[in-house]
Amino acid sequence: MTNFFRYIRFSWLWLMLLAAISGCRKYLEVPLPLNSMPVSSAFENDITAAAALTSVYTVLAQQAILDGTDGLGSVTGLYTDELKLQNTLLSSDYVPIYSNGVSSSSRVVNYWTTIYKQLYSVNTAIEGLKPATGLTYQRQWLGEAYFLRGLFYFYLANIYGEVPLVVSTDYLANNVLARSPQADVYAQVVSDLRQAQSLLDNNYHDATGAVTTSRGRPNRAAATALLARAYLYMKDWKNAAAQADSLIGNAADFQLPDLSKAFLVNSKEVIWGLIPFGNSYPSYAVKDAITYYLVPGLPITSLIVVSTMSDSLVAAFEQGDGRWSAWVGKDSLSPTEIYYYAYKYKVRDKQTPPQETFAVLRLAEQYLVRAEAKAQQNDLTGALADLNAVRARAGLGASAAATQSDILAAILRERRVELFTETGHRFFDLRRMGKLDAVMNVAAPLKGGAWNSYMAWWPIPVREIQNDPHLVQTPGY
Repeated sequence: MTNFFRYIRFSWLWLMLLAAISGCRKYLEVPLPLNSMPVSSAFENDITAAAALTSVYTVLAQQAILDGTDGLGSVTGLYTDELKLQNTLLSSDYVPIYSNGVSSSSRVVNYWTTIYKQLYSVNTAIEGLKPATGLTYQRQWLGEAYFLRGLFYFYLANIYGEVPLVVSTDYLANNVLARSPQADVYAQVVSDLRQAQSLLDNNYHDATGAVTTSRGRPNRAAATALLARAYLYMKDWKNAAAQADSLIGNAADFQLPDLSKAFLVNSKEVIWGLIPFGNSYPSYAVKDAITYYLVPGLPITSLIVVSTMSDSLVAAFEQGDGRWSAWVGKDSLSPTEIYYYAYKYKVRDKQTPPQETFAVLRLAEQYLVRAEAKAQQNDLTGALADLNAVRARAGLGASAAATQSDILAAILRERRVELFTETGHRFFDLRRMGKLDAVMNVAAPLKGGAWNSYMAWWPIPVREIQNDPHLVQTPGY
């Protein structure tokens, strides 16, 4: 990880402040001092402490970790059975992903590079915030930092499996770390999110620390929601259900609104998400940026079709499912060729003021987390009740599933049509539920590729293997 951690701390601060000044108005909303300051001073007041974390949210929103055509929703959708690649000429970089032919030089390794860079920033924030004095909102900023570290390690663990655990800014030590077992990475995720829970409160705060209705910075509920997901992936059914239960039971703050309102700013569906900056054009707003590619230098209306919903995803929707009419768009490549695309986000221009939230954590997922956790504990009645709550919001009747295996299958299907194209859920669900090989042995040949079991995990950048003698490549690559 040589390329990530050889930062001069003074230079890092300059980059952090410049990012915060130039791209973070909706997160920051207050001016930053323009004079230089040493890193030891970066956490001596709430403005600069908030800015340190604001720069990380900016990367999440603008550098294709979670959103956009290079975000996990798009890339894992192409990699699995959610999306169909339509334009192989202008979208040639996506062909290896679509055909399951990724390598250590493919776009999929970019997540490693981007996330580890942000982990350096987060670790710097944690180290700077712990001893800081004079902060009114120290607990908020430190809680956000722990939440972000838990978030990053959750995704690293689910993209690459075993990854180095970097929890300090000591680059000499970090540059010789080996990949840690996934169980250890999850233990770090749980530890960080528990810390976040203890530090954050139930209110949402803006970059000044003031209480706000905006859900663009995490609170205790956000840490709880991600912890519920992590426990589910760890097969800790009891704790997964308990964490989800605390959110579902909080009807004052979280509800399942009408489908048309699920992704709006201040929606009670959203537990935490990324809110577009008022002076920027969010990439995910263009029909989720999964279907269309905005041609550089051309107007916003000059869009090239990149990918569409796969035939199997289209077929997964039941007759009368309200999500089909509310969250799926229809267009045509020619008078006779109709295609469907993810259309959860409707805004196709600058959002001033913001109108939609790119939801990373939302309540419907928590119902499905609790449903699965209950089913795994043989509480079939409770599992069906949670499953049917999600179905009822979509205008569907109760599930006919009765046995444990049938209920688990129904939950997997419901997760597919509820969370489609959202931040890698389908890929992660298929793998953790032991369905990935069976699904991809059918899907891969239809995409012009072939599937092998080692493809369940992605390779890391070859330059990192060269720089760190303790790192080994993901098996199979």
